[in-house]
Amino acid sequence: MLINFFMALRNERLPVSFTELFTLLECLSRNVIFASVDDFYQLSRMCFVKDEKNFDKFDVAFSKYFDEVKKFDDLSLLEIPDDWLRKEIEKLLSDEEKRNIESLGGLDKLMEEFRKRMAEQEKRHQGGNKWVGTGGTSPFGAYGYNPEGIRIGQQEGRHKRAVKVWDKREYRDLDDSVEIGTRNIKMALRRLRRFARTGSVDELDITDTISSTARNAGFLDIKMVPERHNSVKVLLFFDVGGSMDPHVKICEELFSAARSEFKHLKYFYFHNFLYESVWTKSRRRHAETTSTFDVINKYSKDYKVIFVGDATMAPYEVTHIGGSIEHYNEEAGATWMSRLTDHFDNMVWINPTPQEYWEHSYSIEVVKELLEDRMFSLSVSGLENAMKLLVK
Repeated sequence: MLINFFMALRNERLPVSFTELFTLLECLSRNVIFASVDDFYQLSRMCFVKDEKNFDKFDVAFSKYFDEVKKFDDLSLLEIPDDWLRKEIEKLLSDEEKRNIESLGGLDKLMEEFRKRMAEQEKRHQGGNKWVGTGGTSPFGAYGYNPEGIRIGQQEGRHKRAVKVWDKREYRDLDDSVEIGTRNIKMALRRLRRFARTGSVDELDITDTISSTARNAGFLDIKMVPERHNSVKVLLFFDVGGSMDPHVKICEELFSAARSEFKHLKYFYFHNFLYESVWTKSRRRHAETTSTFDVINKYSKDYKVIFVGDATMAPYEVTHIGGSIEHYNEEAGATWMSRLTDHFDNMVWINPTPQEYWEHSYSIEVVKELLEDRMFSLSVSGLENAMKLLVK
């Protein structure tokens, strides 16, 4: 079983060797963990992953491998020593539960029932709190409820209680039509407005019409002017997927507010940090991308550039060639960010992570330094300060 798991890691191009595999086997032989998928995930990641930039690759490999392990062929053949089970069960029982067990015939009776269940489960199970399956309260499975469960084979969270999620990572576009829960975001963005009258003459100028009519001896003299539009041009770059998933709602509110406030708005998505390409449709992000060079060459220097992301990642993803967790980037992310700061006059980074946590992340400090400390929190005051800086 572990040989196949080892090969699954190799298939995801993780730099693992037999030394790490033997380390994991030794830990298991010494009973470092027992009968816990969560503990096995932590232990195996500790043994195999030597660099934090490979965490995502490990998660993907773990998900793929355990998605293929659908069931045990014969659970009755799984031999677990009685003393192991006794120790684990006794640790988890309260005094009241121990008294209840004694009234039912003692721990020996419970052990016998446990082995009977293992022998009985031969197929997929749904519902209940007994088997490993779906729709129940077992700690392992999908579409059920357990306050500290492991979610496997489920499209998305339902109770937001899963301790671990091992599934294929898919990103989704932000919805700019979401209903804004508060007007505060819009009010903050309005500090960036700069109105100009452009386009066709199709708006009634009431003041000039009244004055012209009065000068014309009361004969109506209608005056029209071009409609006033916000002339500010904005480029929005959204970090999507991974650690940004908990911030989707507030980012959608920001996106929706920006779409309503700025006529000249262009947006792009990226994951973790900026590299040689970005995209506008997450479902097609591997097939339809836009070169970052094209963004620099197409949009003029007067565009206001706003990045939205938590800037939480391995520092290598910013500073090193090949640091991206999804592909081999031939130039460091910091190089691409420097090109943008050289081209655009006004740029800020909006961070949805509360500011009091920034000092605990080295990657956030790196990004702040690249943008010359122009990072602001995704709050009303943070947005107001960012807009003030952009209008200078």
